[in-house]
This record gives sequence, C-alpha cells and structure tokens, in this order.
Amino acid sequence: MPAFFSAEFWSFANPEFWVGIGLVLFFVVVVMAKVPALVAGVLDGKAAKIQGDLDEAARIRAEAEALLASLKAQRADAERQATEMLKAAEADAARLAVDAKAKLEDQIARRAALAERKIASAEAQAAADVKAVAADLAAQAAEQILAARLASAKTDPSVDAAIAGMAARLQ
Repeated sequence: MPAFFSAEFWSFANPEFWVGIGLVLFFVVVVMAKVPALVAGVLDGKAAKIQGDLDEAARIRAEAEALLASLKAQRADAERQATEMLKAAEADAARLAVDAKAKLEDQIARRAALAERKIASAEAQAAADVKAVAADLAAQAAEQILAARLASAKTDPSVDAAIAGMAARLQ
C-alpha cells in the first residue's frame, strides 16, 4: 500500500509531506506564471519556423526542378540544333565537293582544249615555216640551176623575167 494513504504521511513532521507540498506549489506557480502557454508559444514558434523552412525548401526544390527541366529542354534544343547544323554542314560539304569536282573537270577540259589549240597552232606554224623554208630552198635551187644553164647559154630577157617571177610565186 502506498505511503500516501497512511496517516503518517500527512504529518507535518514527515519530510515527504513537505516535498509533496513543495511539488504542488511548484506546479501551481508554474501554471500561474503561464509557463505551459510560454512553452507552447515557443514550441509553436519553432514549429512555425520549421514549417517556414520546409515551405522555403519546397519552393526552392520546385524552382530547382523547373530550372532542371528548362536546362534539359535547352540541352535537347541545343543538341537538335547541333545535329541540324552538322547535317547542313555535311550537305554543304558534299555540294561543295560536287561543285569543286565539276569546276575542276571543266577547268581541265578548258586547259586541254587550249593545249590542243596551241599544239594545232604550233603544228600549223611549224608546217608553214617548213613550207616557207622548202619554197625558199626550191627557189634558190631553181635559180642556181637556171642560172648555171643560162650562163652557158645566151641570156634571154624573157627567161630572166620568168625566173624572177617564179621566186616570187613560190613564196
């Protein structure tokens, strides 16, 4: 049986009685001083601060997720643009290669035609030079032969005129 129900407990000489009275007075003073309300207020303030921090963290997290989504979209867009630029550059390079090849073939054909024309011109000039030299040599030979024949024979002015005209015709 607890000591609380015994008569000895309620005696003023019992120290446990005074401890009990002190404890009851302490609780009365605490309640009268509104300590539970103060503690509740402090706890409510801390809870409000914690809730504010949680709300701020949720807001920051939402902003971070939005920023992450934006960055992912920008990255995807940049990758798409890079892919398009690469395809366009490859197409341009292929087109430029075809154009360069066509221009090179055209330039080679023009140079070959020019070279052929120069060769033909040089051949024609060489043939003309050979013909001119041959005509000169033939005229000189004919002149010498005729001069030798005529020196032994009498000189005829009509033959001399014909020989002079022949040299002019052969050139």
